[in-house]
Amino acid sequence: MQQTNDPLVLGIDIGGSHITAGMVNISKKTYDDKTTVRLRVDSHAPAKDILDTWTQAVSMAWNNAGAETTRIGIAMPGPFDYKNGISLIKGFHKYEALYQLNVRDMLADRLAISSSHILMRNDAEAFLQGEVFCGAARGFNHAIGITLGTGLGSARSHNGVTTDAELSVTPYLDGMAEDYSSIRFFLRRYKELTGKEVRDVRTIADEVEHSVFAAQVFREFAHHLGMFLKHFIPMDHPEVLVIGGNIANALPIFERELRREVGDLFDGMEVRKAALGEAAALIGGACCWEFVK
Repeated sequence: MQQTNDPLVLGIDIGGSHITAGMVNISKKTYDDKTTVRLRVDSHAPAKDILDTWTQAVSMAWNNAGAETTRIGIAMPGPFDYKNGISLIKGFHKYEALYQLNVRDMLADRLAISSSHILMRNDAEAFLQGEVFCGAARGFNHAIGITLGTGLGSARSHNGVTTDAELSVTPYLDGMAEDYSSIRFFLRRYKELTGKEVRDVRTIADEVEHSVFAAQVFREFAHHLGMFLKHFIPMDHPEVLVIGGNIANALPIFERELRREVGDLFDGMEVRKAALGEAAALIGGACCWEFVK
Protein backbone atom coordinates (compact mmCIF):
# COMPACT_ATOMS: atom_id res chain seq x y z
CA MET A 1 0.00 0.00 0.00
CA GLN A 2 1.34 3.43 -0.90
CA GLN A 3 0.37 6.81 0.41
CA THR A 4 -1.57 9.05 -1.95
CA ASN A 5 0.32 11.99 -3.46
CA ASP A 6 -2.40 14.65 -3.13
CA PRO A 7 -2.89 15.35 0.57
CA LEU A 8 -6.05 17.47 0.33
CA VAL A 9 -9.33 15.61 0.66
CA LEU A 10 -12.84 16.90 1.24
CA GLY A 11 -14.22 15.03 4.24
CA ILE A 12 -17.99 14.74 4.61
CA ASP A 13 -20.15 13.62 7.52
CA ILE A 14 -23.73 12.68 6.68
CA GLY A 15 -26.05 12.76 9.67
CA GLY A 16 -29.75 12.18 10.07
CA SER A 17 -30.49 15.89 9.73
CA HIS A 18 -27.31 17.49 8.42
CA ILE A 19 -24.29 17.34 6.12
CA THR A 20 -20.94 18.74 7.25
CA ALA A 21 -18.03 19.13 4.85
CA GLY A 22 -14.49 20.44 5.26
CA MET A 23 -10.96 20.09 3.94
CA VAL A 24 -8.50 17.66 5.52
CA ASN A 25 -4.77 17.41 4.81
CA ILE A 26 -4.12 13.71 5.23
CA SER A 27 -0.36 14.20 5.01
CA LYS A 28 -0.07 16.84 7.76
CA LYS A 29 -2.98 15.34 9.72
CA THR A 30 -4.74 18.68 9.93
CA TYR A 31 -8.31 19.86 9.45
CA ASP A 32 -9.05 23.33 8.08
CA ASP A 33 -12.17 24.37 9.99
CA LYS A 34 -12.30 27.62 8.02
CA THR A 35 -13.54 25.60 5.06
CA THR A 36 -16.35 23.96 7.04
CA VAL A 37 -19.88 23.98 5.66
CA ARG A 38 -22.82 22.63 7.65
CA LEU A 39 -26.26 22.45 6.06
CA ARG A 40 -29.52 21.03 7.32
CA VAL A 41 -30.85 18.08 5.34
CA ASP A 42 -34.45 16.86 5.24
CA SER A 43 -33.77 13.12 5.40
CA HIS A 44 -37.45 12.48 4.57
CA ALA A 45 -37.27 14.45 1.32
CA PRO A 46 -37.18 13.01 -2.22
CA ALA A 47 -33.80 11.80 -3.44
CA LYS A 48 -33.36 14.81 -5.72
CA ASP A 49 -33.73 17.28 -2.85
CA ILE A 50 -31.32 15.35 -0.62
CA LEU A 51 -28.67 15.20 -3.34
CA ASP A 52 -29.21 18.89 -4.17
CA THR A 53 -28.30 19.80 -0.59
CA TRP A 54 -25.28 17.49 -0.57
CA THR A 55 -24.05 18.95 -3.85
CA GLN A 56 -24.48 22.47 -2.51
CA ALA A 57 -22.42 21.64 0.60
CA VAL A 58 -19.57 20.18 -1.45
CA SER A 59 -19.50 23.16 -3.81
CA MET A 60 -19.50 25.62 -0.91
CA ALA A 61 -16.65 23.80 0.87
CA TRP A 62 -14.56 23.71 -2.28
CA ASN A 63 -15.22 27.42 -2.76
CA ASN A 64 -14.15 28.13 0.83
CA ALA A 65 -10.93 26.22 0.20
CA GLY A 66 -10.27 27.90 -3.14
CA ALA A 67 -10.25 24.50 -4.83
CA GLU A 68 -12.05 23.54 -8.02
CA THR A 69 -12.25 19.87 -7.09
CA THR A 70 -10.65 17.42 -4.67
CA ARG A 71 -11.14 13.80 -3.84
CA ILE A 72 -14.01 13.15 -1.44
CA GLY A 73 -14.33 10.81 1.54
CA ILE A 74 -17.80 10.37 3.04
CA ALA A 75 -18.86 9.09 6.46
CA MET A 76 -22.32 7.63 5.88
CA PRO A 77 -24.75 5.87 8.22
CA GLY A 78 -25.68 2.30 7.39
CA PRO A 79 -26.87 -0.02 6.22
CA PHE A 80 -24.99 0.86 3.07
CA ASP A 81 -22.95 -0.86 0.36
CA TYR A 82 -19.91 1.34 0.87
CA LYS A 83 -17.76 -0.29 -1.77
CA ASN A 84 -20.28 0.27 -4.54
CA GLY A 85 -21.92 3.43 -3.19
CA ILE A 86 -25.46 2.01 -2.94
CA SER A 87 -27.82 2.93 -0.12
CA LEU A 88 -29.50 0.07 1.72
CA ILE A 89 -31.20 2.31 4.29
CA LYS A 90 -34.78 1.22 4.81
CA GLY A 91 -37.00 1.18 7.87
CA PHE A 92 -34.85 3.67 9.79
CA HIS A 93 -37.04 6.76 9.24
CA LYS A 94 -34.34 8.58 7.29
CA TYR A 95 -33.08 8.65 3.72
CA GLU A 96 -35.72 6.15 2.61
CA ALA A 97 -35.80 7.82 -0.82
CA LEU A 98 -32.20 6.75 -1.46
CA TYR A 99 -32.91 3.04 -0.99
CA GLN A 100 -31.12 0.95 -3.66
CA LEU A 101 -29.87 4.06 -5.47
CA ASN A 102 -26.21 4.42 -6.42
CA VAL A 103 -25.65 7.54 -4.36
CA ARG A 104 -21.95 7.77 -5.22
CA ASP A 105 -22.58 7.82 -8.98
CA MET A 106 -25.45 10.29 -8.67
CA LEU A 107 -23.37 12.68 -6.56
CA ALA A 108 -20.38 12.35 -8.90
CA ASP A 109 -22.58 13.22 -11.90
CA ARG A 110 -23.84 16.35 -10.19
CA LEU A 111 -20.30 17.42 -9.29
CA ALA A 112 -18.94 16.55 -12.74
CA ILE A 113 -16.22 14.31 -11.30
CA SER A 114 -15.43 10.62 -11.67
CA SER A 115 -17.21 8.38 -9.19
CA SER A 116 -13.78 6.84 -8.52
CA HIS A 117 -12.91 10.10 -6.75
CA ILE A 118 -15.51 9.40 -4.07
CA LEU A 119 -14.97 6.85 -1.30
CA MET A 120 -17.44 6.04 1.47
CA ARG A 121 -17.32 4.36 4.87
CA ASN A 122 -19.51 3.70 7.90
CA ASP A 123 -20.00 6.75 10.14
CA ALA A 124 -19.05 5.02 13.43
CA GLU A 125 -15.94 3.62 11.77
CA ALA A 126 -15.11 7.09 10.45
CA PHE A 127 -15.61 8.62 13.91
CA LEU A 128 -13.02 6.32 15.48
CA GLN A 129 -10.61 6.71 12.56
CA GLY A 130 -10.76 10.47 12.97
CA GLU A 131 -9.94 10.18 16.66
CA VAL A 132 -7.08 7.75 15.91
CA PHE A 133 -5.80 10.03 13.14
CA CYS A 134 -5.56 13.26 15.11
CA GLY A 135 -7.79 13.08 18.20
CA ALA A 136 -8.24 11.32 21.52
CA ALA A 137 -6.84 7.97 20.30
CA ARG A 138 -3.81 9.30 18.46
CA GLY A 139 -0.68 7.34 19.34
CA PHE A 140 -2.55 4.18 20.38
CA ASN A 141 -2.22 0.98 18.37
CA HIS A 142 -5.37 -0.65 19.72
CA ALA A 143 -8.55 1.35 20.26
CA ILE A 144 -12.29 0.95 20.39
CA GLY A 145 -14.87 3.67 20.08
CA ILE A 146 -18.57 4.12 20.73
CA THR A 147 -20.93 6.89 19.69
CA LEU A 148 -23.90 7.53 21.95
CA GLY A 149 -26.70 9.45 20.31
CA THR A 150 -29.76 8.63 18.25
CA GLY A 151 -28.20 5.19 17.95
CA LEU A 152 -25.24 3.24 19.30
CA GLY A 153 -22.20 3.18 17.05
CA SER A 154 -19.23 0.90 17.68
CA ALA A 155 -15.86 0.57 15.96
CA ARG A 156 -12.44 -0.97 16.49
CA SER A 157 -8.98 0.07 15.34
CA HIS A 158 -5.86 -2.09 15.38
CA ASN A 159 -2.51 -0.91 14.05
CA GLY A 160 -4.15 1.81 11.97
CA VAL A 161 -6.88 -0.37 10.45
CA THR A 162 -10.31 0.81 11.59
CA THR A 163 -13.54 -1.08 11.01
CA ASP A 164 -17.17 -0.97 12.05
CA ALA A 165 -17.75 -3.36 14.97
CA GLU A 166 -21.47 -3.61 14.13
CA LEU A 167 -22.49 -4.34 17.72
CA SER A 168 -25.54 -2.08 18.06
CA VAL A 169 -27.84 -5.00 17.25
CA THR A 170 -26.32 -7.27 19.91
CA PRO A 171 -29.30 -8.98 21.65
CA TYR A 172 -29.90 -7.49 25.08
CA LEU A 173 -32.85 -7.90 27.47
CA ASP A 174 -36.06 -7.61 25.43
CA GLY A 175 -34.40 -5.98 22.46
CA MET A 176 -30.88 -5.04 21.41
CA ALA A 177 -28.02 -3.07 22.91
CA GLU A 178 -28.93 0.12 21.05
CA ASP A 179 -32.35 0.21 22.72
CA TYR A 180 -30.68 0.77 26.09
CA SER A 181 -27.64 2.86 25.12
CA SER A 182 -29.09 5.68 23.04
CA ILE A 183 -31.20 8.81 23.37
CA ARG A 184 -34.43 6.90 23.06
CA PHE A 185 -33.65 4.97 26.27
CA PHE A 186 -33.33 8.22 28.20
CA LEU A 187 -36.55 9.68 26.83
CA ARG A 188 -38.52 6.46 27.28
CA ARG A 189 -37.28 5.70 30.78
CA TYR A 190 -37.70 9.26 32.03
CA LYS A 191 -41.31 9.26 30.85
CA GLU A 192 -41.92 5.90 32.54
CA LEU A 193 -40.64 7.28 35.85
CA THR A 194 -42.12 10.78 35.75
CA GLY A 195 -44.97 10.70 33.23
CA LYS A 196 -43.31 13.68 31.52
CA GLU A 197 -41.97 13.90 27.99
CA VAL A 198 -38.73 15.72 27.28
CA ARG A 199 -37.01 16.43 23.98
CA ASP A 200 -33.39 15.65 24.77
CA VAL A 201 -30.88 14.13 27.19
CA ARG A 202 -29.57 17.54 28.21
CA THR A 203 -32.89 18.35 29.88
CA ILE A 204 -32.58 15.21 32.00
CA ALA A 205 -28.92 15.93 32.74
CA ASP A 206 -29.82 19.40 34.00
CA GLU A 207 -32.19 17.81 36.53
CA VAL A 208 -29.81 15.22 37.98
CA GLU A 209 -28.80 17.25 41.03
CA HIS A 210 -32.37 17.77 42.25
CA SER A 211 -34.36 14.92 40.67
CA VAL A 212 -34.07 11.35 41.94
CA PHE A 213 -35.74 10.19 38.74
CA ALA A 214 -33.21 11.90 36.46
CA ALA A 215 -30.38 10.46 38.55
CA GLN A 216 -31.95 7.01 38.34
CA VAL A 217 -32.14 7.19 34.55
CA PHE A 218 -28.42 7.93 34.37
CA ARG A 219 -27.59 5.10 36.79
CA GLU A 220 -29.60 2.65 34.72
CA PHE A 221 -28.00 3.93 31.53
CA ALA A 222 -24.52 3.41 33.02
CA HIS A 223 -25.51 -0.14 33.94
CA HIS A 224 -26.74 -0.96 30.44
CA LEU A 225 -23.74 0.66 28.76
CA GLY A 226 -21.45 -1.17 31.17
CA MET A 227 -22.99 -4.49 30.21
CA PHE A 228 -22.39 -3.64 26.55
CA LEU A 229 -18.76 -2.73 27.21
CA LYS A 230 -18.19 -5.93 29.17
CA HIS A 231 -19.13 -7.69 25.95
CA PHE A 232 -17.09 -5.40 23.67
CA ILE A 233 -13.81 -4.89 25.56
CA PRO A 234 -12.75 -8.58 25.84
CA MET A 235 -13.16 -8.93 22.09
CA ASP A 236 -10.44 -6.36 21.35
CA HIS A 237 -8.30 -5.76 24.45
CA PRO A 238 -7.95 -2.05 23.62
CA GLU A 239 -5.46 0.44 25.04
CA VAL A 240 -8.06 3.20 24.87
CA LEU A 241 -11.84 3.58 24.71
CA VAL A 242 -13.12 6.74 23.03
CA ILE A 243 -16.66 7.84 23.83
CA GLY A 244 -18.36 10.21 21.42
CA GLY A 245 -21.82 11.34 20.37
CA ASN A 246 -24.13 13.85 22.06
CA ILE A 247 -24.54 11.77 25.23
CA ALA A 248 -20.76 11.88 25.75
CA ASN A 249 -21.24 15.49 26.89
CA ALA A 250 -22.84 14.04 30.03
CA LEU A 251 -19.90 11.70 30.73
CA PRO A 252 -19.06 13.40 34.05
CA ILE A 253 -22.53 12.40 35.28
CA PHE A 254 -22.28 8.69 34.52
CA GLU A 255 -18.55 7.91 34.27
CA ARG A 256 -18.13 6.94 37.93
CA GLU A 257 -21.06 4.53 37.79
CA LEU A 258 -19.85 3.20 34.45
CA ARG A 259 -16.41 2.47 35.88
CA ARG A 260 -18.00 0.67 38.82
CA GLU A 261 -20.06 -1.44 36.41
CA VAL A 262 -17.20 -2.36 34.08
CA GLY A 263 -14.78 -2.98 36.93
CA ASP A 264 -11.29 -4.32 36.31
CA LEU A 265 -11.81 -4.47 32.53
CA PHE A 266 -10.91 -0.77 32.61
CA ASP A 267 -7.59 -1.49 34.37
CA GLY A 268 -4.67 -0.42 32.19
CA MET A 269 -6.99 1.14 29.64
CA GLU A 270 -7.59 4.82 28.98
CA VAL A 271 -11.19 6.05 28.84
CA ARG A 272 -11.42 9.30 26.93
CA LYS A 273 -14.14 11.57 25.68
CA ALA A 274 -13.85 12.21 21.94
CA ALA A 275 -11.66 15.24 21.24
CA LEU A 276 -12.81 16.26 17.77
CA GLY A 277 -16.56 16.59 18.21
CA GLU A 278 -18.54 16.46 14.99
CA ALA A 279 -15.35 16.82 12.97
CA ALA A 280 -14.22 13.29 13.91
CA ALA A 281 -16.43 11.52 11.36
CA LEU A 282 -15.64 14.11 8.70
CA ILE A 283 -11.90 13.61 9.21
CA GLY A 284 -12.35 9.85 9.31
CA GLY A 285 -14.25 10.04 6.04
CA ALA A 286 -11.33 11.86 4.44
CA CYS A 287 -9.04 9.14 5.79
CA CYS A 288 -10.55 6.76 3.23
CA TRP A 289 -7.83 8.25 1.05
CA GLU A 290 -4.95 8.05 3.53
CA PHE A 291 -3.68 4.91 1.82
CA VAL A 292 -4.59 3.39 -1.53
CA LYS A 293 -3.65 0.09 -3.11
